[in-house]
Amino acid sequence: MMTRRQALSALGATAIAGAQPARPNIVFILVDDLRWDALGCAGHPFARTPHIDRIAREGARFRNAFVTTPLCSPSRGCFLTGRYVHAHGVTGNGDNAALSHQLITFPRLLHDAGYETGCFGKWHMGTDDSPRPGFDQWVSFIGQGRYDNPPMNINGKRVQTDGYMTDLLGGHAVDFLRRKREKPFCLYMAHKAVHGPFTPAERHKSDYSSNPITRSANAKDGLSGKPALTRMLDGKPATVPGGGSSDELIRNQLRCMNAVDDSVGAMLKALEETGQLDNTLVLFTSDNGYFWGEHGLGDKRWAYEESIRIPMIARFPGRIAPGSVLSEDVLSIDIAPTMLDLARVRVPSNVHGRSILPLFGKKQPRWRQSFLFEYFEEKQFPRTPSWQGVRTPDWKYVRYTGLDGMDELYHLESDPLEMKNLIGEAGAKSTLEKLTRELARQLKASV
Repeated sequence: MMTRRQALSALGATAIAGAQPARPNIVFILVDDLRWDALGCAGHPFARTPHIDRIAREGARFRNAFVTTPLCSPSRGCFLTGRYVHAHGVTGNGDNAALSHQLITFPRLLHDAGYETGCFGKWHMGTDDSPRPGFDQWVSFIGQGRYDNPPMNINGKRVQTDGYMTDLLGGHAVDFLRRKREKPFCLYMAHKAVHGPFTPAERHKSDYSSNPITRSANAKDGLSGKPALTRMLDGKPATVPGGGSSDELIRNQLRCMNAVDDSVGAMLKALEETGQLDNTLVLFTSDNGYFWGEHGLGDKRWAYEESIRIPMIARFPGRIAPGSVLSEDVLSIDIAPTMLDLARVRVPSNVHGRSILPLFGKKQPRWRQSFLFEYFEEKQFPRTPSWQGVRTPDWKYVRYTGLDGMDELYHLESDPLEMKNLIGEAGAKSTLEKLTRELARQLKASV
């Protein structure tokens, strides 16, 4: 793997400065519940994701990409608007349909600026599957949808389909990419996979059956120093040591990813065969991470790294040096301003994220050294309380806003697995005070 500096040197100043058409195409691919390390290019020991890996090989991989809220609907609101959850208002997975019709999204702004736009897949902000403003083509479904033979809403008409969800969405996306047009386009692809019930395509159902699942050391966390996890509610704690995702659940997530990779391959092939690949930014990521037993947890929602960290890779020749690896903290709220910046569309003044395009230049920009992340308790999941946190390259502070005496502080440099809570340590007092002030500053700056 090359560092960014090595990759830029290999690419050469001429290519970096080379003329790019003013209005490139955009393909944004969002997977559901995909961990940052569940791809071949991220070092997974046996996951087969050759087409997704190609994006990283011919583009950039982000070591430190995060969502600002690790939950489906709120996270999607962040990707689409560039705003924090407490500002855009989609705070949970409830009925946000009316609000989601009003959101000022980056595809909507691109559409207003002359882009042809298409949405394919999971909208998941309310059970209303009708087309949202700003899309010329709409292929979606109610809520989570289902993997096999799903009902779909195609341009406002509900249709009963026959097939596997990932393949069906991929087929519609490929048709959109192959269409002749005079406008630039923006394709928003949001897969149902790899969300539960973790149903692989028939062709992938036996994949990885002989591959052993190796757990991280923090899957054996005794949960000492994590009172929010061990607090009793209706006679039960949120989790217990050794709990979380089963081996077969993990295999099925990875099996579901194989169909996603097939879909990515078909989309890249369509772009290549129509001569559009090298004038298209392809960005691949996930709406949140997922626990594979770390701290006894499954699912997401908590503030630990496995929940907030996501995969992110991007390809755009002439702007992104092939094989580059970036270490800056990049957030879900950075996607909207990046897409608008690339298309030379004005970024709304209330956007909280930053365009990541300067990170690909020869001159390193001043970049964030801390960021805010948050979660708002859902009535149906009372065991995961509301929290706010701030993360720096070395530290993470988590404040449980409705609980007393349960906050957490981790020195990520020496304790990347978040095993030892330092909140009560005398030696960490000044750091805690500093992070408390930084959390307040971040909240004030993101109204």
